[in-house]
Amino acid sequence: MKYIERNLKITLNNEWDSGKVLIILGPRQVGKTTLIKGICEKNGGFLFFNGDDYEDKMLLTDASENKLRLLIGNHKTVFVDEAQKIKDIGTTLKVIHDRIPDVRVIVSGSSALDIANSVNEPLTGRKWEHQLFPISWNELIKFQGYKEVRKNLNHHLVFGMYPEVLMNPFKAEDILKELANSYLYKDLLQLDAIRKPEVIDKLLLALALQVGAEINYNELSNSLRIDRVTVENYISLLEKAFIVFRLHPFAKNVRNEISTNRKVYFYDNGIRNAILRNYLPLENRQDVGALWENFLIAEKIKIRSYQKWNGRNYFWRTYAQQEIDYIEESNGNLS
Repeated sequence: MKYIERNLKITLNNEWDSGKVLIILGPRQVGKTTLIKGICEKNGGFLFFNGDDYEDKMLLTDASENKLRLLIGNHKTVFVDEAQKIKDIGTTLKVIHDRIPDVRVIVSGSSALDIANSVNEPLTGRKWEHQLFPISWNELIKFQGYKEVRKNLNHHLVFGMYPEVLMNPFKAEDILKELANSYLYKDLLQLDAIRKPEVIDKLLLALALQVGAEINYNELSNSLRIDRVTVENYISLLEKAFIVFRLHPFAKNVRNEISTNRKVYFYDNGIRNAILRNYLPLENRQDVGALWENFLIAEKIKIRSYQKWNGRNYFWRTYAQQEIDYIEESNGNLS
């Protein structure tokens, strides 16, 4: 089976011998495991643990240095997949990093919240963290060539850029349905912070319908019959599950810049359309502008993340209702 080369691969190869724990975050099914296994295999093999596997989970939970040395044996690389599922995984990784320093450690996770809670303190100064997204436009061009990608642009705008969707375009609708129903926020619903899981579906639907528009938290609160704080918290959790991201309004004490609302976009058009259950072609849709806006801004977010860009992104609306959908600020300069 052909493999789409990921932009993040270069960064991971460059950091391979850095002595840091490498952490790759991103939604399920975007290719984290495939990417990491490929790099590990080219660097002498690896020992694999899967956080979704009960036995693997028990092996790494509260593991002592002696137990870890016994488990790792002569392996030079340890890969822990879906690490957020393993209790106190940060402490276990710290033991490997500090006490068995000749072993490389690479970790994947599909929940930024769980990973952050587990590893941030134990691995302070010991890790590099990256995010892997659905396939980007330039990754697909490198794989298929510009002519082929451009020919299928309308399909990508509707069905998105998840690897399996791209590899099986005639099954795209079924794949997206499975992604949206089984994988999209699988980990999210297990969090104690989600007290009303039935609201998540309604919130996602509301956000999908409002792509490109400013989100009013009070209106969402009223329509979903939950308080405003819960709306904001749930959107924040959806961000940490890598389903959506927010753009803030640009403001530098200029009176014209009045909006305190946010815009919410999806990392992938296909996921957005799966939530809406709308796979109509562009010529039969009323939301073509929203699809283009979501697609272009998500692509920009991917590019900047892989570049490790340290600027900020915003949208801009004035009193006169003039709007720029996307602007960047870096070192005091706007572009």
